[in-house]
Amino acid sequence: MKKGIHPENYRLIAFKDMSNGDVFLTRSTADTKETLDVDGVEYPLVKLEISRTSHPFYTGKSKLIDAAGRIDKFKNKYAKFKK
Repeated sequence: MKKGIHPENYRLIAFKDMSNGDVFLTRSTADTKETLDVDGVEYPLVKLEISRTSHPFYTGKSKLIDAAGRIDKFKNKYAKFKK
């Protein structure tokens, strides 16, 4: 490997999926001020909104979106501005 081209802060980091609480460790250079204790070892923590354990593409589960209800709520909200 070439010397001096790799980042100095390349280390193990805990990534936590906030939607389901899943935690996984991987190497990264992400900056963070929070830490998490995993199996007695403290790692820097990066919080994620969605990951491979909660994304519908990987889990095969999709969320039902009530599109008709949202449209009706929009029409009711702005009906007073109709001429």
